[in-house]
Amino acid sequence: MPGINNQNRSAQRQELFIALYKKAFPVVAKYISRMGGSFDEAKDVFQDALVIYYEKSLATSSTLNNDTAYLVGTAKHLWIKRYRESNQNIPLNNIDVAFDEEQGTPSNSRLMRFLETAGKKCMELLKGFYYDQLSLAEIADEFGYSGVRSATVQKYKCLEKVRETIKQKALVYDDFME
Repeated sequence: MPGINNQNRSAQRQELFIALYKKAFPVVAKYISRMGGSFDEAKDVFQDALVIYYEKSLATSSTLNNDTAYLVGTAKHLWIKRYRESNQNIPLNNIDVAFDEEQGTPSNSRLMRFLETAGKKCMELLKGFYYDQLSLAEIADEFGYSGVRSATVQKYKCLEKVRETIKQKALVYDDFME
């Protein structure tokens, strides 16, 4: 049953990327913003850094020791390289080489309002998955889904409801920062 094994690996890879995105992207976005970049540029640079991280982890057949620091460092390097190639100068006193995890926190109240638009059941499902860190099998059992696949589909639909609400309101990452 190679299909099931590939699905499991794909789900694990997706969970890893989501976790890395949540932890490292805010730091990268804030850095690029301070350096005069836009939110879209931050997304592009972060995606490039994520691809580099993924290729590096495949090449070494293991995960890196400090995923977040590696991603942030790679993204900063890519941003500086991109800036240099566009013939814009970056003042040396603006370059931040230290890694700081306390560079802003998402506004919980604003985020909760958007999660609530998806409905109570979706909110409970997302809470179970992201905050309580329940597996999709546990979510399927707890919420009465027929299996892991059904729980995965429902989680996706819930996330899409939230994404659509955010798109309709044309919000960006900075709208969620305090």
